[in-house]
Amino acid sequence: MYPDFNINTSGTHEHTYDAIVIGSGISGGWAAKELCDHGLKTLVLERGRNIVHNKDYPTANKHPWELPHRGRVTQEYKQENPLISKAAGFGEDNIHFFIQDKDHPYIQEKPFDWIRGYQVGGKSIIWGRACQRWSKYEFAAPAKFGYGIAWPIGYDDIAPWYSHVEKFAGVCGNADGIEAMPDGEFLPPFDLNCVESHIQQSIKKHYSDRHLVQARWAHVTQPQEIHLQQGRAKCQARNLCMRGCPYGGYFSSVSSTLPWAQKTGNLTIQPHAVVHSIIFDEQKNKARGVRVIDANTHEATEYFARIIFVNASALNSNLILLNSTSNRFPAGLGNDNGLLGKYIAFHNYRASVSAAIDGFEDQYYYGRNPTEPIIANYRNLGKLDTDYVGGYTTFMGAYRTRGNEQAVETACGAALKDAVAAPGGWRTYMYMQGETIPKESNHVRLSATEKDQWGIPLLVTSVGYDDNDEKMVKDFITQSSEMLEKAGCKDIASYDTHQPPGLDIHEMGGCRMGKDKKTSLLNEWNQLHACRNVFVTDGACMTSTGNQSPSILYMALTARAVNHAVQEMKRQNL
Repeated sequence: MYPDFNINTSGTHEHTYDAIVIGSGISGGWAAKELCDHGLKTLVLERGRNIVHNKDYPTANKHPWELPHRGRVTQEYKQENPLISKAAGFGEDNIHFFIQDKDHPYIQEKPFDWIRGYQVGGKSIIWGRACQRWSKYEFAAPAKFGYGIAWPIGYDDIAPWYSHVEKFAGVCGNADGIEAMPDGEFLPPFDLNCVESHIQQSIKKHYSDRHLVQARWAHVTQPQEIHLQQGRAKCQARNLCMRGCPYGGYFSSVSSTLPWAQKTGNLTIQPHAVVHSIIFDEQKNKARGVRVIDANTHEATEYFARIIFVNASALNSNLILLNSTSNRFPAGLGNDNGLLGKYIAFHNYRASVSAAIDGFEDQYYYGRNPTEPIIANYRNLGKLDTDYVGGYTTFMGAYRTRGNEQAVETACGAALKDAVAAPGGWRTYMYMQGETIPKESNHVRLSATEKDQWGIPLLVTSVGYDDNDEKMVKDFITQSSEMLEKAGCKDIASYDTHQPPGLDIHEMGGCRMGKDKKTSLLNEWNQLHACRNVFVTDGACMTSTGNQSPSILYMALTARAVNHAVQEMKRQNL
């Protein structure tokens, strides 16, 4: 059951904490911050190396010509890392925040691109930063329209916790009064440029149910006292976010929640700690600790706590729970119904459209806007109005091309430099973020024969698209092309990448919340039904995917679950 080496069990008292958090990314950082704020001595286990804000952003202020290949990834590196080099935003300037393929294998029963970044802070350093709230419709739709089970909570249950995390993290946006995308606690938004504003007005003119609004993004555009206390400053609109921001202009665990938790004196971070499994005490009928393997020495160590938060990212959290076997739970911790690892879902990013638009050549924009305007979902809100279920968020943008193409062909010397530097015409684009249906057939499981370098079974991914996804892609392309055409765009082109699931980096489910123990693993407080002192608040907990970017919901669910856990500990129920 366990790796073939000795386990360091000496000094049990020294290895005992009030709480253990597995993972230091977006949800793990929030768990640590909230637990420490409540006075709990908290251990954060991170399988990757340590990262310190500012100190460990080696490329943050480099110019392109200061990078060996001016930001490009070499063909040799791509050949050695065909998977991770496909990740959105991946480049020479942030290559150190992503894994290398050979170090972290898994088995693709169906094509699935599993994007990972193992370090303190996890993928919060390299995330997209979009932060739309779910509406009441996303919580109700799966059960109402028969493509999923009922969520055990609704929008009103999570709304106060959205506010709690938005104020601390710093989310810019505008109060638009859209039912499909509720307003939050916003800092001032980034302005739309002239073409984006034009398309916004065109959509408003031609569609009563569609709304293009300013980005809702985790950027500090006007620092409040809470952000200054974190040591964070105003976003400088550099759009170099995935290098790590020396200003703390965007939210990450490394710039925000973890340093905040450290200031309480209650936090211990243990990097290079690969979690093998959660230890279950069959006499007390609860988890007692976590078994960890040192990433470098392969020595096994056990840590103990009253409560455990599992925030290793969706698929890794499933892996850990599946590998946490005992006489009581031979198929994985809490897995009485056999559904652990099943109903994996994701976001569909396959489709996009692009176009050119004439005019506006006397106008430009300031800075490098790190955000994108959003068209809130307009499909299947409260009633089915398409031949598929679910909806999609649309991200869009407009920009000027670079260079006077005609002059570049004939110019030389100074004239060529001027021609290359001159602004070109305007272009615009839209791309989808679509809801997918959680299905039992879409699952992950442990390999029965293959293990990684730490003796842990490899994860097998068996996740694919379905007919609902195909219909949604076609509808997105039709509707988005129509909106651009009505706005006066030309040369409209549509694309379907047919990319495998996973590149969206929004994998969800496998340990879903629910009202019924027979159909879910977690209750309304993100506790395992069968092991109440274990909480799962990352993407693994999701009952369905919605269409909005999920990270802000993970933050809110985590803060809510910690608050409940602390209250239960005070009542001696945990």
